[in-house]
Amino acid sequence: MSAFKEGDPTTLNRLYGRSQGKPLRAGQQELVDSLLPRISPPAEGEVTAKSLFGEDIPLHFEIGFGGGEHLAYRADLLPNHGFIGAEPFLNGVAQALTHVRDQNLGNVRIFHGDALDVLSRIPDGALTMLYLLHPDPWPKNKHAKRRMMNDGPVQMIADKLKPGGEFRFGTDHPVYVRHALMVMRRFTDQFEWVIEGPDNFRNRPSGWPETRYEHKARNTYGHEVWYFRFRRTDK
Repeated sequence: MSAFKEGDPTTLNRLYGRSQGKPLRAGQQELVDSLLPRISPPAEGEVTAKSLFGEDIPLHFEIGFGGGEHLAYRADLLPNHGFIGAEPFLNGVAQALTHVRDQNLGNVRIFHGDALDVLSRIPDGALTMLYLLHPDPWPKNKHAKRRMMNDGPVQMIADKLKPGGEFRFGTDHPVYVRHALMVMRRFTDQFEWVIEGPDNFRNRPSGWPETRYEHKARNTYGHEVWYFRFRRTDK
């Protein structure tokens, strides 16, 4: 469970896990072919709210959005904010595109691929919120360096958030909880843990919807779910 093994997602320069599951339905493939190119961030260059949405609005970023339920909920809740979601799993991208189309979410941009490719091109101090919800825990010790909750990615998250910006992290995996809190203890100068009591992290905060994955984790597998909020301190 050590985070001190050589490398992390910022230095490994590769994605692990599946990139696609079952074949897409015709309607999903049409969205991938037609809608995705129109709402994808550029492949190169700086990524800003103004370049994506035409104005300097609060900018949110979600790493690995799964099926896009949380991304769509937040974008619908905050129509005057801009949202970027990145997901390497094509089937999840297709599901998110369905939300964007059905809810007419003009404030969402979707990237199919490694979130760090886009996050690294966002200017420092530009993000209002960043979300990392139920990432792959990579529970084996030899795979710990693949976890997104490692020093390299967390430092990048700290750099990209503005002072007072919020980093939300959620998981249902006990090994990952312990690992993540171990990592975050090394960033106490950059993040303040937003918590009101000893059991506060067991309760979903307001404006944090339950995703299908979370519902399945709790109700099918009987997992406990933990919710963490970290506020970026002044630089």
